[in-house]
Formats: sequence, C-alpha cells, structure tokens
Amino acid sequence: MPAFTARQLGFLLLLTLIWGVNWPVMKLGLQHFPPLTFRAVSLWMGVPILALLVRLQGGSWHLPRSSWGATARLSLFNMVLWNMLIVLGIPQLSSGRAAILGYTMPIFSALLGAWLYRDSLPWRGWLGVLAASAGVLLLLWHETAALGGKPAGVVLMLLAAISWALGTQQLRRAQVAVPLLTLSLWMMVFAALALTLLAVVFEHARWHAPDRIALATLAFNGVLVFGFAQSVWFFLARSLPPLASTLSVMFIPVLGVFTGALWLGEQLRWQDYSAVVLMALAIASVLWPGKK
Repeated sequence: MPAFTARQLGFLLLLTLIWGVNWPVMKLGLQHFPPLTFRAVSLWMGVPILALLVRLQGGSWHLPRSSWGATARLSLFNMVLWNMLIVLGIPQLSSGRAAILGYTMPIFSALLGAWLYRDSLPWRGWLGVLAASAGVLLLLWHETAALGGKPAGVVLMLLAAISWALGTQQLRRAQVAVPLLTLSLWMMVFAALALTLLAVVFEHARWHAPDRIALATLAFNGVLVFGFAQSVWFFLARSLPPLASTLSVMFIPVLGVFTGALWLGEQLRWQDYSAVVLMALAIASVLWPGKK
C-alpha cells in the first residue's frame, strides 16, 4: 500500500467530513423537494464552481471530441447512476443505513478489481475488505426486519454501490487527454444533463418553489458536495490505487450514522459503536505506511 502524502490526507479529511454529514442533509432535503430534481439542481449549482476552479488553475474547459465517449461512460457509472439511485433509495431508509449500504462500494471495488482487471490484493488489502464487510454487517444487524419490508431501498443502494465501484475502477485506468479537473467538470455536466432529463420526464408535476430547508440542503450539496468534494474524490481515485482510495473513505458512513442520530433522532445500538472500530481497522489497513 502506498504512503499518503500530506495533501492527500488533508483532502481525505475534508472529503470525509463533507460526505459524511451530507447523508442526513440529503435525507432532510429529500423530504422537502423531489429527489431527481434535488440532485439535478445540486449538480447545476456545482458546475459553475468547478468551471471557475478550472480557470483559476489556468486550465481550459475544452473537451476534445475524441474524449466525449470516454467522458460520458465515466460519468455514467461514477455520477449518473450513483446519484440517481441514491436519491431514490435514501427516502426509503434511514440516512445512516443508506450510507452504510452505499459504502459497500469498497467491497465491490476490490472484488471487481480482482475479477475484471486481475488486481493482486496484498494481505492488508483483504484485511481491510473483511473489516469493512464486518462493519457493514454489524451496522445492519438489527435492521434486517426493517430492510426486509423495504427491499427496493436496499436494492437501489446496493446497485448504486456497484455502479460507483465499477466507475472508480474505470476512472483509475481511463486514458482521457484532458486534465483531471476539466474531466471532472465535464463528467458533472453530463450527469447534470441526464438527471435534468429524468426530472423533467418523471417529476415535472411535483415541482414547486423550494422552502428554506430545501434551499439550505441544495446549497450544501451544490457548493460543498459537488463544487468541492466531488473533484477531491476524483483526485484521490486517480492518484491512488483503487483499493487504497476506496477503503480510505470508509469512515464516511460511520460519520453519516452518528450525524443522522444527532440531527434526525435515528437510533444507535452497540453494533454502531463496534463498527467504528472495524471501519478504523479498514482505514488503517491502507493508510498505515508500509516498510521501506
């Protein structure tokens, strides 16, 4: 496992904080605004912020025609399917449990990497996968009955995790002749267009003026989640091996569980606390420096 640089660790900390607290933020926002429209608006809010960042770093917005297909495919699995499926699944589950199911992604990523790309996983990698898997099972221990009554929510979140896992593997290996930040911008544009089309088709009859809660949660998602954290994730996913980049963010669902309990009154059990230890072990398996 590679050693993380100070820059990567700093970005990882900010990413964990923003994405972790966003699970209850999304749960609250989706109670006040149609889900596909909520995500489409958030994406469009993030686009100009990311475009400005590209310019401030001296980059170009130009995407060569030869890269359109690859960018669209990367956007499909990394952003379109992930964002569509989670906003449809979150209203059917508690925010904490939705986060846990969504963050089975590292497990699927490790398995897909070994199956599709013949990745060789060191023992520490498998230890991290096992610890993360055990943490997920613990956090769902007492949710079996509730989840059994809402299979659609579970299926949607697991499909979202698989899509993100495949997208992360593809992003790591993508050969696109544009800088990463420009690629992130156009992936977000493709996703915004796709979610907007879906919202027009399926939710136009439910559109209404957003209230204060909807506006606040939209702003959080547009500015921080898409304007900042999404590009940070692409940076980590491109600069680190897939297993390291995915397992290193496993504390996000733990943060989602506890902020959901604090803000939304979702009940915590001993399994939640035990899972913290297992998630910390999963993170340590990829963050702990190896021998020189």
